[in-house]
Amino acid sequence: MTTRRAIILGAGAMGLLAGCGGTRGTLATQSGTAGLEAAMLALGPNVVPAEAARAARMAYSVSADLAREYEITDPPLVHNAKINIGLKERGLCYHWARDIQTRMTHARYATLQFDRLVANAENPFLLEHSTAVVFARGGNWRDGIVLDPWRTGGTLHWDHVLSDTKYNWKLRADVPIRKRGAGVSLARAEG
Repeated sequence: MTTRRAIILGAGAMGLLAGCGGTRGTLATQSGTAGLEAAMLALGPNVVPAEAARAARMAYSVSADLAREYEITDPPLVHNAKINIGLKERGLCYHWARDIQTRMTHARYATLQFDRLVANAENPFLLEHSTAVVFARGGNWRDGIVLDPWRTGGTLHWDHVLSDTKYNWKLRADVPIRKRGAGVSLARAEG
């Protein structure tokens, strides 16, 4: 396939996908920083109010920082297509999940912890999706809050894991990876 043909096909695919995956900044992000702070505080009796406030502010600021770093200008699936044809380098859902988890974890919260979740990994008909999750330290991730700016094109979307019925989340460490093209399950690699 010629480069010109690949670009034309890629542009056509982006046009078809333009209506999928939400649009940047148009979906409500619950009730903003104050709502996320209250939800984090409610994760458990040991969550320190100052940490919940700091983590909520940081989740929003990290999401905005990553949107700039990834040069997000399109809905999620269009941006993904641009990455897949080489026009952009980063901004797939697993990039968002890894970068949010890493930055939030490095901020050293004593009463909150962060991990990554995966949905649809074993379903051949649905696109796999990754996100970050925050929950009370020592608690269960299922009681946590999904932090997912990919879904809305860079604007932080958050919801309680069990209320997020769009996805059937599993802890990333519990989901085997498949070697691309081989269909063989392997232990989940770091990254």
